[in-house]
Amino acid sequence: MSYRKQKSPARSPGNNKRLRTTLRESFQSVNRRAHEETNRRLNRRGCKEVWAAIAIDECNMGEEASSGLLMRISRWMLGMILLPFCWVTTWTFLSRFSQVSIEQGFWLGMEFWYFATGVLVMLGWFWSRLGQSMFLYVYVLGHELTHAAFVKCFRGKVLDIHWSSVGGYVTTDKTNWVIALSPYFIPFWSTMVVIIYVAVSLFLNPTPLINQIFYAAIGASWAFHLAWTLWMIPRDQPDLKDNGTFLSLVLIYFGNLIVLIALLCFAAPSPLESFRDFGFSWFGTAITWSDSSLRWLHGFIENLGVAQADL
Repeated sequence: MSYRKQKSPARSPGNNKRLRTTLRESFQSVNRRAHEETNRRLNRRGCKEVWAAIAIDECNMGEEASSGLLMRISRWMLGMILLPFCWVTTWTFLSRFSQVSIEQGFWLGMEFWYFATGVLVMLGWFWSRLGQSMFLYVYVLGHELTHAAFVKCFRGKVLDIHWSSVGGYVTTDKTNWVIALSPYFIPFWSTMVVIIYVAVSLFLNPTPLINQIFYAAIGASWAFHLAWTLWMIPRDQPDLKDNGTFLSLVLIYFGNLIVLIALLCFAAPSPLESFRDFGFSWFGTAITWSDSSLRWLHGFIENLGVAQADL
């Protein structure tokens, strides 16, 4: 996935930002030709393309260079601030669901096993590489549609959209970190499965067979999203560089963890109670770790003072 902002020398206010997914480096020429065709359709042949969401020109190059270091530092600081939230959420998730699995037999339930079966089947299919081109096409389609959906959520305009088994892009007049990173933590096809299930439930009383298919589809679609996302991230995605690689990875991890928690809570017999209990457990874990951290910091400062006094 890569960002491009295009800026026309004749009409600087009419900037358009381009989102594009580059799945393999060898596909860049294919996508570049698609961009050129889009520029002709939008009558922007004279636009200047700049990699990443920098969009600098000769007039403001010095200003962008001077603010670049401050921006990188702020992104690193924000990523570091989010790390404790990731740690507390991960700890709560592991302790909470291990407790539910052992004490309440959650892992013995029909919901969990069909979900796990869907996950294992999809992961096995992914590693076998059977039908890879088809799955790649489906993933790119969901990836670009997720971008487009979040563009609409932020009241932007989708000027052009393209997807294929070799890559894709969305051309829009608005972008931010949510639009850029949403396909990395929002499982598009799992969302579609939930929407279809809810729609069917409005007209039909879900039978055990329908519920079994639903849980298996949720597991398979989530594993499909996770496997291809992990496959995409190491391939030099400018999406991540645009918002800072470290901050982007933290946000992607945290977002995927929240989605997994939501899916497992949804699979429980009483979703609302599960969300509430998880929230209480999260605050309890946060208080415990905060107290431990403060005690450690207090002891460290005291030992440091004693060492300096001895010197």
